[in-house]
Amino acid sequence: MKLGTRTLGRLLAAVLLAAGAAAQATDTPRPLKVLIISMFEPEAAPWIDPFVLTEKIRVPGLSQDAPELRCNTDDVCLLTTGMGHANAAASTLAVTLDPRFDLRKTYFLIAGIAGIDPARGTLGTAAWARWLVDVGIAHEIDAREMPRHWRSGYFGIMTKGPGEKPKFDYRTEAFQLDEALLQKALALSRDVALEDSDAARAYRKRYPFPPANQPPRVTQCDTLGGDTWWHGHRLGQHARDWTRLLSDGQATYCTTQQEDNATYNALARAAAAGKVDLKRLAVLRTGSNFDRPHPGQNAYASLMASTEGSTGGFMPATRNLAKVGGALVRDIVARWSVWEHGVPR
Repeated sequence: MKLGTRTLGRLLAAVLLAAGAAAQATDTPRPLKVLIISMFEPEAAPWIDPFVLTEKIRVPGLSQDAPELRCNTDDVCLLTTGMGHANAAASTLAVTLDPRFDLRKTYFLIAGIAGIDPARGTLGTAAWARWLVDVGIAHEIDAREMPRHWRSGYFGIMTKGPGEKPKFDYRTEAFQLDEALLQKALALSRDVALEDSDAARAYRKRYPFPPANQPPRVTQCDTLGGDTWWHGHRLGQHARDWTRLLSDGQATYCTTQQEDNATYNALARAAAAGKVDLKRLAVLRTGSNFDRPHPGQNAYASLMASTEGSTGGFMPATRNLAKVGGALVRDIVARWSVWEHGVPR
């Protein structure tokens, strides 16, 4: 039988298409050792050169601002999710569902900047979290209308007032991270020399007590997530109280950010599908600004100083992510034959 040029072309295209589909179906997913999760470009940037993250892999479902993973030859990759709960959850889940990656033994490191309680840290402080607590799932009554004896207008959903622990009906209210990985991260990074700035040194002197007025260090304290950029002494006290309440007194509030409970929940969905191991998640937050004013300053002025960057904490906070988190990442890569089986003792 003689085939025409058009028919032959169609057959060839069909064969190539089938061959491509077959090759894709038989491709072995790429195992990753570490996936670093940042939220926006200034958090991502300090990782790129030190870890030679030159390979770019476009992943469907990522933020239009950061549509690619950045990876290196050691199978370390960097994800930039976009800021806020919705972006963090959507981007994280998109990566875990991509069939090109095998994440069953991957270690996940959430690494981002945060506001920090001056009673627990200072500008540039690097804090490893044990607990992730969501502050946004709550009732709210405007402070001008709340009962006079209340300290805050926020209280648990379906409760009668502040101090009453709510039921975790959303299943995202509070999470506790793996203790073995937390302790290993602390041990590996405790003596890392942290970056600082002249502006940060000058600004922290306005807080007449430690650790706010001391140099930054690596520590362990817990993080509170919510999409509202709150600020001030009264909301700061609510953050402390809420963190203790939801953890039954086990957690100590330290840093405030937007994304971590959402990222955890996306990983939990993937874990339920057998795609990731939640015991392999660590969370590092660094203090870019204080969450409340210094003496003689009001909350609004303090917030404006934070958003305008005049505290001097932004630069050291972003750079300390890669310095402190990098100690963990490098050890995982260097000793992968041990780490692939679980956290070394």
